[in-house]
Amino acid sequence: MNTKKAILVVSFGTSYADTRKKTIEAIENRIQDAYPEYVIRRAWTSKMIIRKLKDRDCYHVDTVEEAMERLAEEGFQQVFVQPTHVINGIENEQMIRDALAFESRFETIRFGAPLITSEEDSCQVIEALIEEMGQVPSDTALVYMGHGTTHYANTVYAALDYRMKDMGYSNVFLGTVEAYPSLDTMKKRLKEGGYEKVILAPFMIVAGDHARHDMASDREDSWKYCLEKEGYKITCVLKGLGEYPGIQNLFIKHIEDGLGEGV
Repeated sequence: MNTKKAILVVSFGTSYADTRKKTIEAIENRIQDAYPEYVIRRAWTSKMIIRKLKDRDCYHVDTVEEAMERLAEEGFQQVFVQPTHVINGIENEQMIRDALAFESRFETIRFGAPLITSEEDSCQVIEALIEEMGQVPSDTALVYMGHGTTHYANTVYAALDYRMKDMGYSNVFLGTVEAYPSLDTMKKRLKEGGYEKVILAPFMIVAGDHARHDMASDREDSWKYCLEKEGYKITCVLKGLGEYPGIQNLFIKHIEDGLGEGV
């Protein structure tokens, strides 16, 4: 009897179909190509986005609990859960708790790491960013906007920003919408650097609400608007991290690491 095996890809989610296809679905497809012997399933952790899609588009996405229940009912014995979360914060910890509630119904439940978990991950993420964006002129700053969290894992953002400088990318910066480093921090760094132009890009798996509204819109509190008021010429890149080949590769590596030898 063949063992039924699944990889459950868990994302926060997005209400934008275009970025979903380019990011979340692209990652899922890469995983399916790399692991054809596994059934690939999807779950999202944002119940608000799941409800919105159901009400607006009649489009259903499982929660983690629903996906695990479905896998158990269909007779899967082994489940590997791979998050597309950027850091091991609140969403990821809750996802693990939700999945482990089904532990008695499977032979094994194993987990892959979020995007940035190790020092090696940090270096590979930075290399993926630079590979995607290419050489940035010295009069231009490349500013990434992350989400940020009240969780202690938020320290990853400041550490990654520091590591960018340590790796020689003095004009690449990483801030967050909801935590530290903040937009005010970015303003200080840009002024100190004497930059004339700024490229804004989301440091999030999808280019969704935060990228379109908090980063690139003409709202008075958006990063684009605030930095234009400071006199910078702004270019916005609405491309989620999930579109970057180097980021997709890193998720594949996390699955390889999590599955271990002999699989």
